[in-house]
Amino acid sequence: MNKPFTYLLLIVGLFFNCTSSELVENWKNPDIDTFEAQKVLVIGIASEDANRKLFERKLASELKKNGVNSVKSLDFFEENFTTSPKTEEELMALEQDLIEEGFDAILLSKVLGVEDKVTVVKAYRNLDKTFNSFKEDYYENQEIYHDEDYYEEYQIFHAESSLYCICPDKERELIWKGSIDITEPENTKKAVSDYVKVLIWALKGQQLLIIEELADEGLDI
Repeated sequence: MNKPFTYLLLIVGLFFNCTSSELVENWKNPDIDTFEAQKVLVIGIASEDANRKLFERKLASELKKNGVNSVKSLDFFEENFTTSPKTEEELMALEQDLIEEGFDAILLSKVLGVEDKVTVVKAYRNLDKTFNSFKEDYYENQEIYHDEDYYEEYQIFHAESSLYCICPDKERELIWKGSIDITEPENTKKAVSDYVKVLIWALKGQQLLIIEELADEGLDI
């Protein structure tokens, strides 16, 4: 992993340590420095339509705030598009339809897996403490015997977003991919908001999708 990517992963925690989402892996096509999409299709693959609608609406809205012309797949696909699996030929035809409609990029997001976690909440609070005697150590930690809330169970959703180029004059290829962990999936609105926040921040950091409005700043383009 090169230095810019390592730096990104190091500082992301400083910005998002209060959110329910965290960027854990980040890859960018080394042959591409910047990419300014003219029109992006936002796709969220989710089993529940309500979650898909919430995610696509939030992401498309945030992209537009950053100067990116984005369209939700819900507004482009036919209503029954996701009701049956698509063949490779059908997906190739879809890409051609997108190109004809002026799209040059697809931002695809999906959940890859769920992991159950257990944290020892109160022991973690004592992690950096140094006890000077057995008496002190035992006294501070003896509640382990009796406290039913000592262990806390939670889930981590492992999700991934990928940016694909479907430019008519270029090879159709993967431009960027980011893996994001969601640690509060039970709060759907917060999880979606935090995920989108991390995703937009990562794309900005890699100079992808975001169109610099230099003309508004009085600069020559």
